[in-house]
Amino acid sequence: MVEKIITLENMSLVDFLGPDNQNIRQLAAAFPGSKIISRGNEIKIQGQTEVIARINDLLSSLIEHYHQYGQITDKTVNQYLSATSEEAEGRVLAASPDVILFGAKGGVIKAKTPNQQKLVDTVMAHDLTFTLGPAGTGKTYISVALAVRALKNKEVKKIIISRPVVEAGESLGFLPGDMKEKVDPYLRPIYDALEDMIPAEKLKFYQENKIIEIAPLAYMRGRTLNNAFVLLDEAQNTTPSQIKMFLTRMGPTAKVMVNGDRSQIDLPTRQKSGLMQAMDILKNVQGIGYVEMNSEDVVRHRLVKEIVEAYDKYDTEEMTRQAQANGAPRRDERHERRLREQGLLDGDQPGAEETELPVNHEQAL
Repeated sequence: MVEKIITLENMSLVDFLGPDNQNIRQLAAAFPGSKIISRGNEIKIQGQTEVIARINDLLSSLIEHYHQYGQITDKTVNQYLSATSEEAEGRVLAASPDVILFGAKGGVIKAKTPNQQKLVDTVMAHDLTFTLGPAGTGKTYISVALAVRALKNKEVKKIIISRPVVEAGESLGFLPGDMKEKVDPYLRPIYDALEDMIPAEKLKFYQENKIIEIAPLAYMRGRTLNNAFVLLDEAQNTTPSQIKMFLTRMGPTAKVMVNGDRSQIDLPTRQKSGLMQAMDILKNVQGIGYVEMNSEDVVRHRLVKEIVEAYDKYDTEEMTRQAQANGAPRRDERHERRLREQGLLDGDQPGAEETELPVNHEQAL
């Protein structure tokens, strides 16, 4: 006997459970070998693993339906009981144009800032999208949500998510455990996002059957990534050869996202960032989408926004000091444009037309 507890959040329990919990009673009657108990805002399910997974899928679909229409009736429960979980999910998601996804606990996942919405729109319109932005702007979370939505809507058959494994002061070879145990900490943010969006049993099923793959970038070599939603996260830490290898894995029916943060390059000092180089090389290629986020898109603690702005200001002052020390201006127009958009630089500076944009891959800008 296995037990699972589902917490109901941001909803009227009477409208969801029905008078005298009739909706839950109806659901329990359809699975006589299991127990479904409602206490406060929690629903406890007890039964065999396969049955619990089925009930969990049904409850997730009913929670999504509630957030769309505000109420669950006995007819609603009957409709979902008579349909497969995939059909129910597809029907609800198709009716949700302004929502990316409903989370595993029924929470609504959607864009919270204009640039996050721009990212959603850009990904919908392009097969390859580059996204740059500082920490806390939701790049990874929104990207994973778009991937899960594409999978649920049967637009793709699998999700492939990758990150470069960059050693920062500690060699992987000296860390305890097998390769998976060594690498998993680098991929933890992706696991966290997926666990917010997919019930645990279903996520385990997806991973065991290779429907969702999470792997280091090195594992992508030699593959053709087709009929899949593919995300390369933390791409600022790729080398030029690594990102070229990744981009050339793209199959004819793949949707690819590449995310990075130019301020958090962890490569060795003289190693060029493959992401920054790739964006320069591919800037004139048609059909590629580009989205740049800034401190206004930070959705973490308010201090994260202020920290990002403080570092941007410091970077600008450091560039000025270096230019004065060298006796000649040293500029990065892309960086200045980003700072100007954030209000940290005033007006246009003279000489932009004559100055060639330097590609500075050797330090975090």
